[in-house]
Amino acid sequence: MDSVYIQNVLNGSTEDFRYLIRKYKDLAFSVAVSVVKSEFEAEEVVQEAFIKAYKNLASLKTTTNFKPWFYRILINEAFKRLKKLKGDIVIFNNQIYNEDEGFEDTFRGFNVDEQKFIVSESLKKVPSNECLLLRLFYLEGCSIGQMADFTGWSETNVKVILHRARKHLLVVVRLLMENEFTIEKA
Repeated sequence: MDSVYIQNVLNGSTEDFRYLIRKYKDLAFSVAVSVVKSEFEAEEVVQEAFIKAYKNLASLKTTTNFKPWFYRILINEAFKRLKKLKGDIVIFNNQIYNEDEGFEDTFRGFNVDEQKFIVSESLKKVPSNECLLLRLFYLEGCSIGQMADFTGWSETNVKVILHRARKHLLVVVRLLMENEFTIEKA
């Protein structure tokens, strides 16, 4: 379906680009937030990515490959913005992580809304490249191959970063729960 609208845009119909914006804006925003960690900055990144995509639409090799092409532009824009922001670097101590204890044990005693809040806050503290892959894999259901296409990273690199991201997320979740919920749950 995208290919029809893309062809119309290439033939001069600027209005047809709105379809692509409507279709991809929510996921684009979600991806951008995972990298830049700020809703305001994410809006700027998404806008820049759509502008860049519109201007360079003629360079798209086949109109059926819009999604991975656009997400590569989006992710590159997000990491460019992140460099400008010079975000804090989070250093993890992997000794805190206990592989025998999973998320189920970690969340015991918390309701669904509390769990969502904890995970959402934790994602803000995980490094951007890891947060991006966690969001694409778990929330968007992307395969390893799709994530490699979107990011431009090798499949092996995606697997390594995703594995590390899972460990880091669990560490952050536990630390956040210890600091934020000790009084409420004691």
